Amino acid sequence: MRIVCGLDVHKDSVFACLLNENGDKIECKFGVLTPELEELHQLLLTHEVREVAMESTSIYWHPIWRVLDDIEDLKLVNPYFIKQLPGRKSDVRDAAWIAECTMKDLRFIRHFE
Repeated sequence: MRIVCGLDVHKDSVFACLLNENGDKIECKFGVLTPELEELHQLLLTHEVREVAMESTSIYWHPIWRVLDDIEDLKLVNPYFIKQLPGRKSDVRDAAWIAECTMKDLRFIRHFE
């Protein structure tokens, strides 16, 4: 079963939403220190997540990218697109929206090699 993850990145927190093909969600919040990012990484490995998309907020996405760089399909999302969508007001909903767009293979996502 395909499971994707959307990450909404902030200076001091990361909101994660894991979404499977049936629409089941797991939503959590992590800090940005290395041990907390390792917890996020372990969660993704435990649930066999192979696709992760994260919002490219300022420079705050860099440490998260480094911790998750072994994920098979790691993507960076333009935050402008996320903020333009009506009704998206909370960080958890942003993470869920990123996960939904990833599941639907929408093309607002940029790949970096």
